[in-house]
Formats: sequence, C-alpha cells, structure tokens
Amino acid sequence: MRKFSKRSLLFLMAVILMLGLMAACSSNSADDEEPSESEDPTTEDTNEENTTENEGSSDKISGELEIQYFVGGYGDSWWKEVIGDFQEKYPEVTITEHAGPNINDEMRSRWVSEDPPDVVYIDGAGSSETQMVEDGQLMNLSDWLQGVELEDGTPLADSFIVEPANYDGEIYSLPLVFDTWGTWYDKALFDQEGYEVPTDFDSFMNSMEEIQDAEGIAPFVTTGQYPYYFLRGYLYPAFGAAGGDELLADVIKGEEGAWTSEAVLNVMKNVEEMQQAGFIDDGFGALNHTQSQMNFLLHDNAFIPVGFWLPNEMANDTPEDFEYGFIPSPMHDAGEPAAIVPDLRPLAIAEQAENPEAAKAFVEFVFTKEYARLFSEHTGAIMNLQGVDLSANENVPEYLIDANEMINDPEQVQIYHKPHPMSSDLETPISDALVSLMLGNITAEEFVEEAEAAAAEYRSELE
Repeated sequence: MRKFSKRSLLFLMAVILMLGLMAACSSNSADDEEPSESEDPTTEDTNEENTTENEGSSDKISGELEIQYFVGGYGDSWWKEVIGDFQEKYPEVTITEHAGPNINDEMRSRWVSEDPPDVVYIDGAGSSETQMVEDGQLMNLSDWLQGVELEDGTPLADSFIVEPANYDGEIYSLPLVFDTWGTWYDKALFDQEGYEVPTDFDSFMNSMEEIQDAEGIAPFVTTGQYPYYFLRGYLYPAFGAAGGDELLADVIKGEEGAWTSEAVLNVMKNVEEMQQAGFIDDGFGALNHTQSQMNFLLHDNAFIPVGFWLPNEMANDTPEDFEYGFIPSPMHDAGEPAAIVPDLRPLAIAEQAENPEAAKAFVEFVFTKEYARLFSEHTGAIMNLQGVDLSANENVPEYLIDANEMINDPEQVQIYHKPHPMSSDLETPISDALVSLMLGNITAEEFVEEAEAAAAEYRSELE
C-alpha cells in the first residue's frame, strides 16, 4: 500500500510538470477499494477524512502494536489469520506478537514494571482478569464500547451472547470466547458397554459405580495442579443449581457467610461422597491438565471436566475409535435442568497502552460474525457473538453443534451467570483446600471453614 501511494504521487508530479497545472491529491486516492466482509466497517476507513492513508488525520492507525495472547487448547491458527488480515488492512502498523503456552508468566515482569503490551487476551494459567482490574492494569472500555458496531451496524454491546464482566458498573474487557466447563466422556465406549450417561447427581454416582465395577478404574479424573478445573467445571454449576446467580456471585466475591452456607456445604458433601466412594482418581493431585486428559483418552478414567477446547487440544493424541461426548456437569438434583456457567475468555486493552488507538482498532476488527465463524472452524469452540449459525457449517465439529443446541434448550439446561471471574487471591487458597478435600485429607465441613477464612482474608485485603 505504501509503495503504491508513492508511485501515485510521482505520477501526479509528472503530470504537474508536463501540464503546468495546479492539482490537489486526495489522501485516500490509493485506498478506494471497498472493505471485505472480514474487515471492520466501524473504523470508517472509506471516509475521506478518516482513512489510514490520510497523513493529516489524528485517527491514522500506525506505529507499533503489541498483542499478548495465550496459546492453549484453542491453538493459534485463528490468531494468525486475524492478525494477518489486520496487518493487511493497516500496513502502517508494526505488530509484535507475544504468544505461547507460558506467555502469562513470561510477560508478568512487563505488567509489573508498568510496560505492558497494548492488547491482551486473558486466558490460561497465570492470568486473572479480576486481579488485573483490581490492580488498575486494564483500560475502562465502558464509554468506548457504546460506539462500536458490527459489520451490519448492530451495536456490539447488544450482540454478545453473554455480557461483559461488570465491575461496579464499569467494563474493562470484552468477552471474546464463549466457553463452558462440562463433563466429557467417550460416546463410543458408553454405547458399546451400555453405560448410563448421567443426567443428575444421583445418576452420576450410579454410572461411576457401574464403570468402577466393570472396568476396575477410578471413573473420575481432573488435574490437581490446576484445581480451578474442578472449581469452575463442577462447583460453579453446582452452586448455580443450588442457589442461582445470587449464590454463585456471593462465593465468587467472597461475601461473608457464603462459603459456610447450607447450600454450599451440601454441594461439598456431594464432592466428599465422590471421594469416599473411591470414584476420584487418587493420583489426580500430581497430574497437570494434559496428563489428566491423556489418562481420560486412554480409558484410565471415564469422566473429566474440561471446556470446549479439549478435542482440539488433544487432537494428535485422540484414539481413532474415541468419540467425544459432552454433558453439563451433573451436580444438580434429579428432575431439575442441568446447570451451565459460561466461562468467558476476554480481550482487553492495557491502561498504560502506548498505542491505544491501534489497540482499539484491533479489538473492533476482531468482533465480526465472519471471524466468529472462523473461530469455531479453527478451534472447535464458540465466539461470544449472537446470530452466528454453525448448524450448516461442515467445518464445525459435531460435538460443538450438539452442545450448542443443548445449551440453548431451556428445558434441558439452565444458564447461570457469574458477575466476573474469581480473583486469584481468593481462588488460590480455595483451590488448595479443594485438593485436600478431594484427596480425603479434610472433611466437607473443614473445607467450607477454610474457604470462609480465605474469603475473610480476601475482603480485608480489599479494604
């Protein structure tokens, strides 16, 4: 694009010299193509007073743009495509990518030293949206969001499946990925052996007992190195089913008395029952997430709590005869709908971003229905936008289409919403106590007391 503009100017200068006429050159003469479907029309690049070619425009998108994104189960192919398209649209921007499975740890010193990247995708171990908000690291996007539109002119703020996390009425991130924790099993094995697919907690216990007797295995596994897999995958929906959004919000915020409430204790007694029956793999404490997932694929266990990224993350290790089956985690009472708590992966802009205009342009660019469709194709998960039809897309896996249909059926599933993610300052001590409970080292009563003490300490730190 830049070379084309220089050639155009040289041509115009030649005309001026030859004809001796005064001529004016419009700054957007080299950018008169209409934006493609994947480009974001909200930046109004077709406006002559606001194009990226306009040297005198204060809205020109240029300079260095640093983007940090975690690479885990979703992979990075979608990011590569989006960033490549953005670079093509804004050639004056120099993009630096900070990415990888350990990127949150690698970039921590940059955030602590107040020299963060401009854009951050908050996902993976070592990241906490709520902690970043509490530490003043993320830009307040509340007002800016009101002016962002999708390619069809619909306000982005009205187009999310699940609304952005709310911190006392303020928005600091936009939920990019709609995921949800649930329970996975091998459909092929269950069909072959006639095992019961759980529909509630009682049938879950019955199914695990049947499998334990027939296979000689501990039916349930999770990662003990990252206990939030069980916290978010099992306890959150259980709390939603037991006490609705209010209870879920109270435990996440660490409200006084929430963790020692009768509803929470009853949930934890169910977990204790699973442990005492020998259904939880007693080696889970030493497993990381990929090790626990590998054990699951090898039928060392039959159930595991993970999000939609599981099949994509384990694609190279999945046996040919393995068929992924997904259900909401069965911690609810019989006769009640299953509970789902959306687990969002947000995109945010650093409060101290050095190139906030390019950062905003990138975030706008990402949120289109075209990129939402591509996200499901690349990752096997769902982007957090309404009105994206996946049913006829042959590139979207069957389990995702089935799960999407089930989640949107209110007779089967009740969706509960958390106000925002739990702060790592609270999640860490609760996770430690949870591992102790699941190993049988403490009782359910002792767990809720430890969790309540952790919540009290967390509240005191906020004062």
